[in-house]
Amino acid sequence: MLSKMRITSRQNSIVARYRAVAHGDVEGLLLLDGAHLVHDALAAGVAIDHAAIDVDAAERGDITQLVAALHAKGVETVTATAAVMRAISPVRSPTGIVAIALRPERDIDDFYQGPAPLVVIANDIQDPGNLGAIVRVAEAAGASSVLATGASADPFSWKALRGSMASGLRLPVDRVDDVGRAVAEARTRGCRIIATVPRDGRSLFDVNLRASTAVLIGGEGRGLPDALTSSADERVTIPMQAPVESLNAAVTAALVLYEARRQRLR
Repeated sequence: MLSKMRITSRQNSIVARYRAVAHGDVEGLLLLDGAHLVHDALAAGVAIDHAAIDVDAAERGDITQLVAALHAKGVETVTATAAVMRAISPVRSPTGIVAIALRPERDIDDFYQGPAPLVVIANDIQDPGNLGAIVRVAEAAGASSVLATGASADPFSWKALRGSMASGLRLPVDRVDDVGRAVAEARTRGCRIIATVPRDGRSLFDVNLRASTAVLIGGEGRGLPDALTSSADERVTIPMQAPVESLNAAVTAALVLYEARRQRLR
């Protein structure tokens, strides 16, 4: 059953709240835009605080099922006109449902689970879509967690969450401003630090990735700072055919993580 409350004005206080969450101005909250993200958030046990449904999409089967699931958990929902949904949703083409949820809370131990943790430390990944893609491939490849450090985007921004296709709601993910602190914690947890570099490192396919490992992935353009690469236990380069000199950060992460998966499944 849909809520009887319908929002018709873009000046409504609920609209302002959604926009503030979308801009990252409300600590501890995140925006879920689209039926897929809302569904996966429910499946992952993420606490949802509020949901807005486009009146023109209210009769869609996937939306009615989601609304029923939200109501079963006591989540307040409202309907809104298409114009209001365009104000609530940050995406170019609103998808019918937008929700506000609580950011998942993780204990530090969650990031290093298993006998041989495989942790991604993504440093200075400023594009939220790239960061989301790294989180998605990390979950797909069986990594333990992702830490976004330095000048990286917020892994819980709406763009990063859409890029991760909800992997950021399931995999342990966090933002740590100080990359040195993240690396030090990984060392304390017994991880070998692997820095990815575009040239002059050991070939990825010659490096043992079976033990506890933290993989450093550098940002777009500049890559990893020299101080990080020089202090790593191993510098790793992905073999590339000339004249190609570098790869996208998410592609680099995918190749390294799937090589680790290949080695660990042998």
